[in-house]
Amino acid sequence: MTSVDKVPVTILTGFLGAGKTTLLNHILSKRHGMRIAVIENEFGEIGIDDALVINADEEVFEMNNGCICCTVRGDLIRILGNLMRRRDKFDHILVETTGMADPGPVAQTFFVDDEIREMLRLDGIVTVVDAHHVLLHIEQSNEVREQIAFADVILLNKADLVEPDQLDELEARIRKMNALARIHRTINADIDIPTVMDLGGFDLDRVLEQRPDFLQKEYPFEWAGAWHLPAGAVELR
Repeated sequence: MTSVDKVPVTILTGFLGAGKTTLLNHILSKRHGMRIAVIENEFGEIGIDDALVINADEEVFEMNNGCICCTVRGDLIRILGNLMRRRDKFDHILVETTGMADPGPVAQTFFVDDEIREMLRLDGIVTVVDAHHVLLHIEQSNEVREQIAFADVILLNKADLVEPDQLDELEARIRKMNALARIHRTINADIDIPTVMDLGGFDLDRVLEQRPDFLQKEYPFEWAGAWHLPAGAVELR
């Protein structure tokens, strides 16, 4: 299978309260014509808006923008394998991590497992940053720093709550942590969908330069929590 034939995958991450679930609901509520399968780990967090779901009586259910969703628990590799059995239902996969997750092990999954690497390609990592509160966490939280460092796209969300000069300082600090990420300032995580869903490929070379041991296997990797699948999008819960 060529790179063109592989299903692109976007990882969506961000610290608790940053607005990544708002972004996810924004993506799911738009009639953008994309068929996205969403794997959502909403353990301990607010998940997909119930108003978007029109039929949840069975394991597989529909969403009001044409998404097909299903619920399943287990490790990420098994979830992806099960999802690929519905390959005709979607063209892109979006994985939302928990707010406390380091995106590194999730990204690693798409390179160290032979079967997953044959079927899927990591298109990029999108990190939502709470511009209003991130400075309260950035020194104490390794997860926040890793989420920023791994990102291909960073949304400085809640930009309306921060003075422009403070936003400039925050962006400059983030640039020192990740010089290559595309940075966008957002309010309520509102952004054009292609900006976060068609990134052109995860920069593996950059990561290997910073973390030479990135591709060393660290099994077992458990993805504990709740999931979702979307036909405009698919969900695992």
